[in-house]
Amino acid sequence: MEFHVFAALAEFERNVIRERTVAGLTSARARGRVGGRRPKLNEKQIREIKVLLTDPAAQVTDIAARYGVSRTTLYKRVGTVQPLKQGAL
Repeated sequence: MEFHVFAALAEFERNVIRERTVAGLTSARARGRVGGRRPKLNEKQIREIKVLLTDPAAQVTDIAARYGVSRTTLYKRVGTVQPLKQGAL
């Protein structure tokens, strides 16, 4: 019998916590706040990286180091870019 009382209290407390969390998130969104981590690269940097990657001599590792990100982050945010042909430059 005692177990049921504790279970009911725990469930009630969890529901109160959930309601407060949702209310806080809603309030923050209304103030213009968004959750999550900030992106490492902004749109201008992504455009610059795409231009750099069109150079056939460009090394992805060097570009990633220049912008302070990993190669994985670079590929996730920029995608694959085909280098221009040697004669096109």
